[in-house]
Amino acid sequence: MKYLVLFTFLPILVMAQNKSAQLDDLSNRYAERSFPLLKELLSIPNDAFYPDDIEKNVTWCETEFGMRGFATNRIATKGAPLVLAERTHKSAKKTVLIYLQIDGQPVDSTRWFQESPYTPTLKKKGQDGDWESIPWNRITNYEDDWRVFARSASDAKGPVAMFLAALDAAAEASIQPNYNIKVIMDFEEELGSPHLPQAVIDNASLLESDMLIIFDGPRHITNKPTLTFGARGIATATLTTYGPVVPQHSGHFGNYAPNPALRLSKLLASMKDDSGRVIIPGFYDGIRIDEDTEKILRAVPDNENQIKNRLQIVEADGVGNYYQEAIQYPSLNIRGMQSGWINEKVRTIIPGWARAEIDVRLVLESDPKRLLNLIKSHVQDQGYVVIDTEPTKEERLKHHKIATLTTEISYQSFRTDFDSEVGLWLRSALGKAFGEEPIMIRMSGGSIPISPFVSTLGIPAVTVPTVNRDNNQHSPNENIRLGNYREGIKTMIAILKEKL
Repeated sequence: MKYLVLFTFLPILVMAQNKSAQLDDLSNRYAERSFPLLKELLSIPNDAFYPDDIEKNVTWCETEFGMRGFATNRIATKGAPLVLAERTHKSAKKTVLIYLQIDGQPVDSTRWFQESPYTPTLKKKGQDGDWESIPWNRITNYEDDWRVFARSASDAKGPVAMFLAALDAAAEASIQPNYNIKVIMDFEEELGSPHLPQAVIDNASLLESDMLIIFDGPRHITNKPTLTFGARGIATATLTTYGPVVPQHSGHFGNYAPNPALRLSKLLASMKDDSGRVIIPGFYDGIRIDEDTEKILRAVPDNENQIKNRLQIVEADGVGNYYQEAIQYPSLNIRGMQSGWINEKVRTIIPGWARAEIDVRLVLESDPKRLLNLIKSHVQDQGYVVIDTEPTKEERLKHHKIATLTTEISYQSFRTDFDSEVGLWLRSALGKAFGEEPIMIRMSGGSIPISPFVSTLGIPAVTVPTVNRDNNQHSPNENIRLGNYREGIKTMIAILKEKL
């Protein structure tokens, strides 16, 4: 009997292997064919602070999706428009909404080791461990570990080029999705997508779909196929303390005029203990890691020593017992500080003010307004009068300690069940493509502006990350690994092929 089962199973196994080989061949060929497309897209500056450059990106996307049979529609906002591209398919009963980010972080070109962050540069690692440039025409014979360095190579124009390449590959292979496709393109994500929530509300019928998938973010650190079922949200705060109305000579007024940098330092230090835990009462209220959640978090194959080695830290903060647990909690992060002058511009002065930029990562169990109010109350408890504008002369002379606090809530967290329809569908697609179950992550630590779709449209969302984790996103010398680029195309072809 066992031989009968074996002989029955063999044809199925051979068929699966043949299909996987066909998928590999398609993704190999279309990775190479799409390199000019990738280069062209990465060459368009995309800092959302420059509307003329964003318009070039908008036009490029409209053209490329239009060439692939999509009807495009600009959704006007008070800032840059969103672009919706839509393609219907015969006999489709479901509609899948796909989110793509087009804009990128600002650049400091002096810290890039190439002509320009917007001049895509092919590089390989030399024997000394440094990245060295090689001629672009060698990309047709690329190796998986070679990389393309450019702003937004990974975050997130690389996935845009992958998706367009996957559409072309699917057309050649006569792969016809059995679902309709809507693609929403965001040109202000790095600004916090400030106009997205209202645009989703105003255009809910236009965006109506059954599920949302997000082509964004890096794979798990093992670089294996990954699905992420949620993300933290984000709010921001700017906190300013004051000293003399203008900077004063530290010899004349040292020991007399209060130093705002010292005040700010003590104020920020009062928010956390030495282990990095927020000690503002109630900040972590409502967060509970139950037994089932613990199993989900522990199933992610993280290597804590590897993570610490990569960060070059001896000990992690004490918010969670391990990485996955830590990112289930809201965070309070000092993302930047400024007061006076440093380095070659240093001066012997008492600064007039000191400022900290703060981000608060949000989780579903926490009310963002409540968290921001807790921060405000804590500042007041330290003896400060808290206002939301620069203090007047009268206010300065009346109050010993004044702080300006302004806040903004960008978007909330979202989370989707592993066994939801979209979750099972994507797990099946990636499992068939790569021959193994994808790594499934409950929630990523980073933030993407997806909750407006989830809350307004009432649909589940899952992120399909494709790029290499060590891509330097948001930093100088951002890059994408070419092996990840090819496998990203493979992933997207598999999703286009998978029946809903």
